[in-house]
Parts: sequence; structure tokens; C-alpha cells
Amino acid sequence: MNRPTISDLAKAANVSISTVNRILAGSESVRTATIQRVQEAADEIGYYGLNLIEARKRESMPHYRLGFLLQQSSRELYQHFGRKIREAAAGRQDAQIDAAIEFVDRLEPENIATRLKALGGTCDAAAVVAADHPLIGQAIQALRLQGRPVVAYITDQSAPERAGYVGADNWKLGRTAAWFIAQTVCRPGRVQVLIGNHRYQCQDISEASFRSYMREHAGHLAIDESLPTHEEPKEAHRLISKLLAEKDDLVGVYVAGGGISGVLQAVREAPEERRRGFRVICRDIGPETRRGLAEGLITAALCHPLEQTSAQLIQTMIDAIRQTSNGAILQRTLPFEIITPENL
Repeated sequence: MNRPTISDLAKAANVSISTVNRILAGSESVRTATIQRVQEAADEIGYYGLNLIEARKRESMPHYRLGFLLQQSSRELYQHFGRKIREAAAGRQDAQIDAAIEFVDRLEPENIATRLKALGGTCDAAAVVAADHPLIGQAIQALRLQGRPVVAYITDQSAPERAGYVGADNWKLGRTAAWFIAQTVCRPGRVQVLIGNHRYQCQDISEASFRSYMREHAGHLAIDESLPTHEEPKEAHRLISKLLAEKDDLVGVYVAGGGISGVLQAVREAPEERRRGFRVICRDIGPETRRGLAEGLITAALCHPLEQTSAQLIQTMIDAIRQTSNGAILQRTLPFEIITPENL
């Protein structure tokens, strides 16, 4: 059987022979989409120059260096975020993405602002997960003036110079968390909300909507003043251990921020009769959350769909790079997933 020729390839791809020749010669005048079509045809007919065409496609793609500033390298959740971002970057068919992922272990605003400016200064665009603070807003503004857009990830920022936000609808998330507790707790009692701190917009909004639902639909439950964990499992463990020991009428906790591993440790240490009927609702999922769901200690985890969210984050950053002149804020809200012990 004769090997397919350039003429055969042009016919299979529905392009001219000269177009195929320009691709093989490395001409910059051929669009990536056309090269993609020729590549697919070459694969289909078994054209011997497939590797060369694939190389030409990579060369024709735009190249972006994108920076991602995540939190706490010690938390498996953020390591999982990082892995999904890398997978989404590698899976792009229309651009070469160099994903620069860094973790911030010290969460003071001064440190995050410094790290964000350093990372953003070496990238075409940056994404950040951080509490909302004027110092971080100043870093976002400084990068914007350099033509480096910043997209808020998971939790929004109030800085007007931010390029966009990618995350869940936190109003709906908080009300859904309240629905789970209200529907599964029949007796009167008290409910505790744990937050990382009061400057995380995602947590602040979901806490407000949590309380809103409870006021409307759960008169048998009282919501205590929210307590900050500072995103530390040890502090979450201390708080819940103390509350379980001191408040016999505590029937549930909504973990709006970090610290779920500490909460679960405290629940496991409580007497069995105290654990019975105690509801735990949390955000996002990692190994510790999966274990808690499997044990029946967590009623529901409300999670970002990480594959979809990571892909949308990268697309939003590219969109922001391409439209830096008009100053529009790109709001990309994704539906969250609900995971229970029964659909784990």
C-alpha cells in the first residue's frame, strides 16, 4: 500500500496543497485551527509526517505564563487544586500554558501581597486565593498598572482593578448548607459556624446566606456567633472539642473555611452518644473529608468541581490578557457539587 502523499492529506483535510506545504515548512501564516484540522486528517489517513505537523501546531500556538498563588502547602486540598490546574494547563489544545504554581504558608496580608507582586511580575496573568485586604488590593492594582491582570480564585476580592473572579455561588452554597442541617435535625438546638477569618469573601457571603435560610425556615435552631479558626486544624479541634463538652444542645456545625480535619478529630473523640445526631457540613473535598464522609461523620460536602473550575480559571486568565484595555471584570460562577456518604 502506497504511503499517503501531500495531495492525499490536503484532500482529507479539505485544504489546498500549498497550505499543507506552508505548515510543513513552518510558515506563521497558517492558523492553529487549520493546522489542527490537518493534523487530525494526517492521523486519520496515516500520513508519515504527523509528528512534524504536531510540532508545527505547537509552534503556532500562543504561549502564556500563568501564575497561581494558592494557600498552605501542607493542606492536601490546595495540593489537589494545584494538580488540577496543571492538568487543565496541559490539556489545552489551543495554547501552550506554563503554569507557575506557588503556595503561601504564612497568610498575613503583607506576605501574600509581596508574594503576589513577585509572582505576577514574572507572568502574563496571575490568580490568587486570599482573604480580602487593602494590601492585597494594592498589589492587584500595581500588577494591573504593569499590564498583568489578576483573577480572584475561589474567593473574590474587592479591589476594583481585579480582572475577574472564578468560583462558586457562595450565597447558594451557604443556604444549601443550612438546608442540610435544618432538614436533618429535628430537635431544637444550637448550630455553630466556623470561618477562617472575617476577610474571606466566600466565607462571609456563605455565612450570611446560611443565617438567612435559618431565620426563614429553621426556627427550632439557634445560630451562635461565628468563630474563626485562622484556617488551622488545631484551632478548629480546640473549638469543637470545647463546644461539644460544654453545650449539650449543640446539634451541628457548618465549616465555612479551613479546619475540617480538626473538626473531625474532635467529633471522633466525643462519646458515641454525643456524636449521634450531630451534623457536620463542610466545603470542598480532600482525603480527610472523604474519610469523614465514609465514616458518616460528615453529612455533606459542598465542593468546587475542580476539573471544570481549573479549566475555567485558565480560560478567564487568557481572556483577561486579551482584553486588558477595556477594564471589564470577568465574573465566572460555576455550580458546586454536593457529596454525601451515599454518593461518595
